Amino acid sequence: MGKTYLVKAFGETEYRNFFIFNFEQDPILKAIFKENLDPQKIINDLGLYIGEKINNKDTLIFFDEIQAAPEALTSLKYFQENAPDYHIIAAGSLLGVSIDKQQSFPVGKVNFMKLYPLTFIEYLKAFDEDLLIDQIFNNENLSEIPEFLHHKLLSHFKNFLYLGGMPEVLQSYRVEKDIALARKIQLEILEAYQRDFSKYTDKTQAIKTSELWNSIPFQLAKENKKFKYSDVRKNARVSMFEQTIEWLKSAGLINLAYNIETPKIPLSGYTDYSKFKIYLLDSGLLGAMLKISSEIILKPNELFSEYNGAFIENFIASELVCLNEDQLYYWTSKSAAEVDFIIQQQNEIFPLEVKSGTNRNLKSLQSYSLKHSPRLMFRASPRNFLKSDKFINIPLYGISMIKKFM
Repeated sequence: MGKTYLVKAFGETEYRNFFIFNFEQDPILKAIFKENLDPQKIINDLGLYIGEKINNKDTLIFFDEIQAAPEALTSLKYFQENAPDYHIIAAGSLLGVSIDKQQSFPVGKVNFMKLYPLTFIEYLKAFDEDLLIDQIFNNENLSEIPEFLHHKLLSHFKNFLYLGGMPEVLQSYRVEKDIALARKIQLEILEAYQRDFSKYTDKTQAIKTSELWNSIPFQLAKENKKFKYSDVRKNARVSMFEQTIEWLKSAGLINLAYNIETPKIPLSGYTDYSKFKIYLLDSGLLGAMLKISSEIILKPNELFSEYNGAFIENFIASELVCLNEDQLYYWTSKSAAEVDFIIQQQNEIFPLEVKSGTNRNLKSLQSYSLKHSPRLMFRASPRNFLKSDKFINIPLYGISMIKKFM
C-alpha cells in the first residue's frame, strides 16, 4: 500500500476511465509484451484480456509491479515515441528494476517520481491535526510555542517514531487504533522485503543482502554509529558488501550519510566515502526490527534515548531526504568532535546536531563553529524553539522547517 493507493486515487479522481494491470497478480499479462512491443497491439491485447476497449480519451493506464515484467518496462519507450497520446503510470519495486542489467531500460523516456514514507507533518495531516501544523509552520520568528502544545506535539512525535511513516501502517492505526495490528503490518512489510531479496537476486547475493540489512539496526544502536563491515560478517571487506549497499540504496530502503572533515562547497568534493552511516528508510521499521515494545510510548523520554538515540538520528535522516537532501553528510574532527549532519543550502554550509535528550551541551557545535564559523548553527532536540545569537534549537517535530530558517 502506498504507491498503488495514490495512483488509484489519482486515476479514479482525474480520469473518466482507469485501468490497472498488475504483473504480479496476473502473470499471464507478461505474455502480451513478449514478442511485439508495438503500442497499438499491446493496447488491443490488453483490451481483449479485460473484455473492454481501451482508448486514449480521458484514460489512465496503470502498470503496477512492473518490475515483474521487464518487457513492459521497455515498452514505455515505444509508447512515448509512437503513442504519446496514451497516459501511462508504472509503479514497482526498485529491487527488481535496479538489478536487471540485461533488460533495455527506457532512459530519457520516463519521468521518475520517488515515493518516501510519510513525514511527521504528513502524519499530523493524516490525523487531522492541522492546528498543530500551523503552530510549526507559522513560527517564523522561532519563539517558544505554548508549553501544552509543545508537549502535545512531542506526544504525537513519540507515536510517529513507533509507528513510522509507512502508509499502510498509519492507515490501519488511524482506522483501528490498534497498536498491535500496526506492529503486525510492520513485520509483514519487513518479511516482504526479505522475500524480495531472494526473488530478485541469486542465492549468494540474497544471503549477503539479508546479512547486511539485519545488521543495520544494531549498527545504529552503537554509541558510534559508523558502519563497520566486520559487524555484518567477521573479517568482511568492502568488496564483499559494496554492491549490496548500493543496491539497497537504489531501492530506497536505506539512506547513507558520508563523512567530511573539511566542510567546503561542493560537499561531495570533500567527502570520505570510506566512512559512512547507514539509516533505515523508516523509524517504525527500525523499531520493529529492534523489537521495541509499544509500552515505551507511554514513558517520558525512553523512546528518544533508546539504543543511543538511534530512532532520532534515523528520523532526522529520513526527514532530510524528503527535503531533497539526496546525499547526507556528517562532520568529524581529529579531536573526536562530531556533528551529526552537515547541510548545504545554496552557497552556505550549516551544521545540525541531533540530541535525543534535553542536555544543553553544545561542545561539538562549538568546536565546529570555532573551526569553520558558520552563519548559523542548528540543534534538533526535544526542547522548544529557541534562537540565541547564531544558535537555533528546533524541536524534533519541527525539523521540516530547517531550510526555511536557513
